[in-house]
Amino acid sequence: MATTTLLLISSLLHHFIILLLLLPYQQNPLTLAAAGGGEWKLLVSNTGVSNTGVSIMHMQLLNNDRIVIFDLTDFGPSNISLPNGKCRNNPKDLTLKIDCTAHSIEYDVASNSIRPLNVFTNVWCSSGAAMPDGSLVQTSGFNDGERNARVFKPCKDNSWDWQEFNTVLTQSRWYTTNHILPDGRQIIIGGRGRFTYEFYPKRIGAYASYNLPFLSQTNDPRIENNLYSFVFLNVDDNLFILANNRAILFDYVNGAMVKTYPTIPGGDPRSYPSSGSAVLLPVRNLQGGTNVTFGVWRSTKRIFHECK
Repeated sequence: MATTTLLLISSLLHHFIILLLLLPYQQNPLTLAAAGGGEWKLLVSNTGVSNTGVSIMHMQLLNNDRIVIFDLTDFGPSNISLPNGKCRNNPKDLTLKIDCTAHSIEYDVASNSIRPLNVFTNVWCSSGAAMPDGSLVQTSGFNDGERNARVFKPCKDNSWDWQEFNTVLTQSRWYTTNHILPDGRQIIIGGRGRFTYEFYPKRIGAYASYNLPFLSQTNDPRIENNLYSFVFLNVDDNLFILANNRAILFDYVNGAMVKTYPTIPGGDPRSYPSSGSAVLLPVRNLQGGTNVTFGVWRSTKRIFHECK
């Protein structure tokens, strides 16, 4: 039977502090630290300016070694124009109805160059995942983008741009989590005021959203410390979901709770807006079963509550 363990940051901090205390007793610590060499350089684009022109709110490395970058669309013009005199005419935009600047770019690592892209609806705090064919599917967002899906397919000839699909989500969503599933679909979990999940692409007879009470149970009033929940596919094909300071193992096929984990010691939240982090550590095949460990790191204590 699969065993799932939460790895808490407290133990890592303990070892890190010990390491810091021991550093003064090491021989030539600065020399050892510098042995790897290396240097920082500004990336110069094909425009001759060390600026992508677009703020990096979201970024995804594609399977052709190019990086697609995109930002919200309703905060005014960016610093890079759309190609060939194109403009984005969007009556629903909250700031600039006609916008001739790009809010997404593709960065080519090999040539150190950028290409402006046209993302139409607002991708502010949207969510997405790479599909089996290498394309990026980005769903949800703000305002006109809250029920949309967008697809960007990698290409070598610079012919592809964002493709938009309107109102394909059952519910409007913002600050959600997407995870690719073994059957090629994405599961889309939660969002502000959304204690449900749904799938994309849709299948015949499966257009609905489905309740997930765990999300309402982890929703702190006026703080919402369960947004952008951490989701991982476990080795038993169930989903490990951590929201706020609690986690479950969830059977998304049958909509059933498989296991509930203890509250994280101390009770401090990890998911957004507390903005901790989580990772699935390398899976080890052990005799008699598979050991799976999820690392969950803590961020600043209730930073959203104190700074709002």
